[in-house]
Amino acid sequence: MSIQAVSKGLLDEVSDAERETRINLAAAYRLLNHFGITDTTHNHLTARVPDEPDAFLIKRADHLFDEVTASTLEKYDFEGNPRQDGCPQLRGGGLIIHAGLFAVLDDVNVIFHTHSPALIGVATQKAGLLPLSQHGARFHGNIAYHDFGGYEFEMAMRQPLIDSLGDKRVALLRNHGSLVCGNSVGDVYVDHHNLEFACRNQIAAMSGGTELVMIPPDVLAHIAEQDRKDAGRRSNGGKDWVALLRLAERIAPDYCT
Repeated sequence: MSIQAVSKGLLDEVSDAERETRINLAAAYRLLNHFGITDTTHNHLTARVPDEPDAFLIKRADHLFDEVTASTLEKYDFEGNPRQDGCPQLRGGGLIIHAGLFAVLDDVNVIFHTHSPALIGVATQKAGLLPLSQHGARFHGNIAYHDFGGYEFEMAMRQPLIDSLGDKRVALLRNHGSLVCGNSVGDVYVDHHNLEFACRNQIAAMSGGTELVMIPPDVLAHIAEQDRKDAGRRSNGGKDWVALLRLAERIAPDYCT
């Protein structure tokens, strides 16, 4: 029996809040795939279940990003136990990174963990993300770094990651990739876009071999104030997430099934 057949009817059985979260999370998977942010079956985008705050949604371990739909997302508790029929015990990065962070960060409802050449490239640079672009300026003073200690598959690796993140909600994982946490799928998608774009900008700027022009500290402070004043308009990804959902409907109309 196909995966789609097994999942048929699931969206009719869950709450409205869970259904909406599933649809938004599935859209995020498809959109990242569309823009080339994918590493075969690896990486995960996850979301806390609104009316089950001790559970979260994650793609199947063997799924590519472009196979994810709202009904194929799996639900687990923070110990990796399935909360729906037919799901195996959770393991690997889904258990160590995602379940681990959800268990201790009550203000976090969505987590993206991704690898891309630009993200890994900047995470590997000793100076980390530099104030070279307006995209990068958004993260000035608000980004954490986590040293690489091997594949994040062991329970002992949970606490060091939590400690590295601290009160930040965006991190570059040295020699590894990125971690973006937030309140909603729209918020985290747009933050992840800006982080990945900032890293691409930095790689491009540093490839030129000429002296780099940094954004001055007073301008960085002004940008931070502009972002604070504009926070309401950008809530839940603002106009960008609305437009991206329209794109998801065009490129992957089955994502919401």
